[in-house]
Amino acid sequence: MTILLTGATGFVGRALVLRLLRDRHDVVALVRDPARARRLLGAAPTLVSLADAAAVRRAVGRADAIVHLAGEGIVDRRWTAARKRALHASRVDLARRLVDDLAAHPRRRPVWVNASAVGWYGDRGDEALAEDAAPGAGYAAELCRDWEAAAEAARPHAARVVRARLGVVLGPSGGALAAMLPAFRAGVGGRIGHGRQWMPWIHLEDAVEALAAAITDDALDGAVNVVAPAPVVNRDFAAALGRSLGRPAIVPAPAAALRLALGERASLLLASQRVVPAALERAGFEFRHRELDGALAAALGLDAGIGFADADPAALPDAGYVAARAPRYTLTARTELDVPLAEVFPFFADAENLAAITPPQMGFVIETPTPIAMGQGTTIDYRIRVGGLPLRWRTVIEAWQPPTGGRAAFVDAQHRGPYRAWWHEHRFRAEGDRTVMEDVIHYAPPMGPLGRVANALVVRGMLREIFGYRAQAIRLRFGAPAALQPAARRGTVGA
Repeated sequence: MTILLTGATGFVGRALVLRLLRDRHDVVALVRDPARARRLLGAAPTLVSLADAAAVRRAVGRADAIVHLAGEGIVDRRWTAARKRALHASRVDLARRLVDDLAAHPRRRPVWVNASAVGWYGDRGDEALAEDAAPGAGYAAELCRDWEAAAEAARPHAARVVRARLGVVLGPSGGALAAMLPAFRAGVGGRIGHGRQWMPWIHLEDAVEALAAAITDDALDGAVNVVAPAPVVNRDFAAALGRSLGRPAIVPAPAAALRLALGERASLLLASQRVVPAALERAGFEFRHRELDGALAAALGLDAGIGFADADPAALPDAGYVAARAPRYTLTARTELDVPLAEVFPFFADAENLAAITPPQMGFVIETPTPIAMGQGTTIDYRIRVGGLPLRWRTVIEAWQPPTGGRAAFVDAQHRGPYRAWWHEHRFRAEGDRTVMEDVIHYAPPMGPLGRVANALVVRGMLREIFGYRAQAIRLRFGAPAALQPAARRGTVGA
C-alpha cells in the first residue's frame, strides 16, 4: 500500500515509519522541513513538503491510506490563546485540509487512521472507560473532540475511519518517559498530586502495532483506545519506574505547585482516566507488553541484551588503531531478526539509515555528501550532540565484508570525536531465514585517568540508552523472531 503519513518525525511517527517499511509499504511523509525529516527518518520514506500545496494534493491522490499523527506538543508550552490556536491548527486544520484534498479525488480509500488521545474522556475518577464512553470536559477533551470530528469528515471518502485514542506512550528517548527520567534518575521522582488518578499507558511497540493493525484490519473502525489492558494509578506507576531505575520514588509533586507552574496544562497530569482497550481486545490484538514492569524494562533498554565488561587484552583485535588507542571497556549487544541476511545488510550498508536508528536528541547529521559508497577506507563525517554539547565525529570503515557464506561484517572506528578509542564491529550471521546481529564495541572514554569515573557515572548509562533505542528501532524495522512478537492474527498483526 501507499500510506500517507503526517507526524512522521515525532516520537510515535518515527517508530511507525520503521514498522510500515517492514511490511514493504510505500511510505510518503508530509513534513514541514524535508531536510530535517531526512536526517531523522533515513533514506527510505518519500518526503513531501506541507508548504507545497500542489505536491500534497498529488500525494493524497496517490495514497491508499492516510495516517494523521501530526500535532504540536501539548505539554511543552503554556496554553496561551496563541498556543491553543497552534495546537488546533496542527491537528484539526491539517485534518480538514487533507479531507478537502481527498474530496478532490473520486477514488475511495480503504482507511483513514487519525491519532487522538485519551484526553477525550476528561477527568473521570475510577470509571472504566471503553470506546463507547461519553466525552469529558476541559480543553484537552474539546481539542480531541474537534480533532476526531475533522477525521470523521473523511468517512465519505474512506471505507473506514479509525480514531486512535492514545494513552501515555512509553518508549526509549522520547514521549512522557523522557520528561520523567531526569527527576527519577536523580532520586527525586514520585507521585503526582495525590497519586490516585488512573494513568492509561502503552509501550511504543504495542502502540505502533495497533496503528499498523488499524491500517489493514477491517475489524477496527471508529474509536479505538490504544492503551495497555492494565492501567495503573499514578503512585503505582511512580513506584514501578523507581524500581526499574533502582532509585527511590518518594518525592511527590504537589497538585498546587503543578497548577502554579503549568497553569491549565496541569490537568493533563492530574486527570484520572481508567481507559481500557475494548476494541483492540475484541479484534484479538495481542499485546507484547501487558504489564507495566516489563514495559518499563523494555523502554529503558534493560531487556536489550546489552553487556559491559573491562576490555580483555587477549580478545582485542590485532589492529594498529586498537594498539595505539588502548580501549578500556567492551560493550556487546545481540539482536535476532526475523528476516534473511540479504534484506538486513543493505539497510546497514546505507549510511543515511543510521539516523533512523539513532536517538533524536543526539542531533545526528551526516556532513559527508550522500550517497556514500561504503567500503574499506570510506570516511564519513557526522555532527552529533552528547549531553547537549555539539560535537563532530569522523568515522573510518576499517574493514568491510559483504554477505558471503552466510556471514557479513564491517568495522567503523572513530578517528575524531568524543572518545579516546571507539572500535565498533558489526557482525551478521544467517540462521536459515533469520539473521543474528552482534555488535562489539571496544572503547575508551575521554578524560584520561578520570575516564573510569566518567564511564561508571555517565558513559555506560548513555550507551545503554543509545543501544537500547537502536535495538528497538531495528526490531520495528525488521521484526523479532516469532517467539518474541505479538501473535499474528489473520495476518494483520505482526510481521
